[in-house]
Amino acid sequence: MKIALAQINAIVGDIAGNAGKIIDAATVAKLAGASIVLTPELSLSGYPPEDLLLRDDLYEQIERELKRLLAYSHGITLIVGHPAKQGKQRYNAASVIRDGMVIGTYHKQSLPNHTVFDEERYFTPGTAACIFEQDGIRFGVNICADIWHVEAPRCAAEAHAEVLLVLNASPYHLGKLNERYAVIRDRIQETDVAMLYCNLVGGQDELVFDGGSFAMDANGHLTNQFPCFTEAVYYVELDGVSPVKADIEPAATTEASVYQALVLGLQDYVQKNRFPGVLLGLSGGIDSALTLAIAVDALGADKVHAVMMPSEFTADISVTDARKMAETLGVEYSELPIRPLFDQFVSSLAPLFADRPFDLTEENIQARVRGTLLMALSNKFGSLVITTGNKSEMAVGYATLYGDMAGGFAVLRDVSKTLVYRLSNFRNCLSPVIPQRIIDRPPSAELRQDQTDQDTLPEYAILDAIIERYVEQDESVAKIIAAGFNADEVRRVVRMIDRSEYKRRQAPVGTRVTSRAFGKDRRYPITSRFNSNEENSR
Repeated sequence: MKIALAQINAIVGDIAGNAGKIIDAATVAKLAGASIVLTPELSLSGYPPEDLLLRDDLYEQIERELKRLLAYSHGITLIVGHPAKQGKQRYNAASVIRDGMVIGTYHKQSLPNHTVFDEERYFTPGTAACIFEQDGIRFGVNICADIWHVEAPRCAAEAHAEVLLVLNASPYHLGKLNERYAVIRDRIQETDVAMLYCNLVGGQDELVFDGGSFAMDANGHLTNQFPCFTEAVYYVELDGVSPVKADIEPAATTEASVYQALVLGLQDYVQKNRFPGVLLGLSGGIDSALTLAIAVDALGADKVHAVMMPSEFTADISVTDARKMAETLGVEYSELPIRPLFDQFVSSLAPLFADRPFDLTEENIQARVRGTLLMALSNKFGSLVITTGNKSEMAVGYATLYGDMAGGFAVLRDVSKTLVYRLSNFRNCLSPVIPQRIIDRPPSAELRQDQTDQDTLPEYAILDAIIERYVEQDESVAKIIAAGFNADEVRRVVRMIDRSEYKRRQAPVGTRVTSRAFGKDRRYPITSRFNSNEENSR
């Protein structure tokens, strides 16, 4: 028997369009001789629909498209993920459709309510197994988080399922594929049932789904591993109830997988929201250089406009390197010097500033002039402004509201500075597009004379390690210091993180690539007197 895993890129709310993708997958699978087509979790609505799930008209459209799918189920079994409503109860459901009829419906039993998930807000958990027979084999159905706990798979096994089909919308973060393997092997050990795992692919706001569908036999051996970050229909052959071992897609490096995630996240955000292209401020620094490379790989050079906005503090080599990179990638490139505008701001404010010295105020004015220029271009031509700040900067507030934070999508929002360097070197291994001098130079915002980031920040290797422990692992100040970090540095960094929450709330959305990103993952109050520094707490 051949089973098709339809690793589709669904668009949230495009119910008719998603149904079309399922129909296309069913048509291709039928021609390939498949008996079953397995789709991802909530493939008909897209995932996550969030508060669209509270609208009655959503379910009316779902029912209409489910009826449409019935006509394409003759001679093949479709397993379609969709939200369902019965009375006042809503369910995360999967319908088993064959020969123009719904022959079974499964309701997800384990509703995740942590990190980026809040399914308990919307759904009622199911309680029963869903078993159907195909060519003498008993198949069970589970949905995503069900397999992260023993109850739902065991329920299917006790109902005599011989193969478990799992619909998934499992978002990407570093190391996620290996986590899935470990969880599936635990469930197989407990149930002695082979499992086929079909995952969603595509970007949805800050989430990116990596696909990477796979199969394991009843011994926990990986028999099929399909490509990540690719929309396609893949096939698993069954010999009896056991998946037949086939070619296994090799695991990507950390840098390769993160880069692919960033490319897909930006690509889908721009295309699904129908922007004609993007524009960004190209500074001659490493963050904007990496952002430009990702944008071109995601959208093509013809959809990208890079704008260099030099000031009196911009080094000549920054302009030279920006021009060189734009020429190498073939993007539209403009130079808009900001000195005249900056001088006008300073002149207008001079009576109020009196004799106060140049400080952070004037630095921020430069950033805000640049942000205003980019937003003006965006308004005039319709392109999306993508920002270039990284996670390290956003963590400690090393960014200017309405300046370098101005834009609609933050490509590197969840990418630490040290990872920025690794990704830049990775991209240059594919083809040398980022001038080496940009990578080698000490990083600088170039907002005052001879400025470097390390004038006010610890070395990035140290800073990123502290951020990872405090933000991603929720370690206390005391625990971080006990791990060997300088006490004064830890306290200073934590204070910067805590007092910058108001900035992060106003930052644009960006692709999540770690297990704890700013946004859905980490929702801290802006107004708070909690102090992790125990010595200073009262």
